[in-house]
Amino acid sequence: MDLRQLRYFSAVVKEGQITSAAKKLNMEQPPLSRQMKLLEEELGTPLFDRTGRKLVPTEAGWRLYERAEELLFRLEETLLEIRELGEGVGGTLSIGSVVSCVSLLPSAIERFGRQHPAVTFKIQEGDHFQLAELLRKRRIELIVARLPFEAPSGTDDYGIASLPEDPLAAAVPTAWIEYAGRETIRLDELSERPFLTLKTDRTTGMHERIMQEFASRGQAPRIFCECSSVAVILGLVAQGLGASLLPRSVLSSFRSEDFQILELENAVLQAEVGLVWLQDRYLSRSAERFIEELVGRLES
Repeated sequence: MDLRQLRYFSAVVKEGQITSAAKKLNMEQPPLSRQMKLLEEELGTPLFDRTGRKLVPTEAGWRLYERAEELLFRLEETLLEIRELGEGVGGTLSIGSVVSCVSLLPSAIERFGRQHPAVTFKIQEGDHFQLAELLRKRRIELIVARLPFEAPSGTDDYGIASLPEDPLAAAVPTAWIEYAGRETIRLDELSERPFLTLKTDRTTGMHERIMQEFASRGQAPRIFCECSSVAVILGLVAQGLGASLLPRSVLSSFRSEDFQILELENAVLQAEVGLVWLQDRYLSRSAERFIEELVGRLES
């Protein structure tokens, strides 16, 4: 067994078919089939269930796939580390972001890009669970997320650098004319109105923080809608269906004549923000520099 065979095997598992895997590997189908047979003969066990239209890994096949992915990723990390010893900051920096933090990225990327013009970026969006999985699979190197980071297996494996807190503000429909000309709103006023909250089935940190603030005052908002999309929430606000509390950085990116932004009058609610990465993984030079410069700039 060698690395070439493991790459072939990994491609077949991902594609589920020899034909499409061969196309992806830019090789003919018969040699790839032969390599899979040789691998099974060497290991003395079937790696695929071939009874259906697609190749489905057996228990042994799944175990080999997991270990093969780990080995191949480690090899990629090692090669990257060696190449970077003699190079400057460059390559592609892959960053994941929760939807409520995307608005924080453009200015940070613009500044970093001016300092390091050889770096290009790849940005992916998702919730904490999705981004943690992308990080584990090395599809991204860094995550920009609201804290606490709600990873499925806890945060012991992660490095986390806190960024400045992002104050929450209220988005209120312009159609609610009693708030026209106002600059602030009280929580008790919001509790009397339909409320739209940013929440997914798996990430609830900001929602719970807001609910706790209401509860500490003996109040409970009339939740009209739970939604995982900032854009959808603000669309509903614009239609006059309810109000919402969201980070000010997010609201600043969604200006509309159909809702107004009001500061909280009798409460200070902050959304914590942080950079997240896996501690036991090699970070590219561009990722390390991005962390150093962003955190350093904010601390100075």
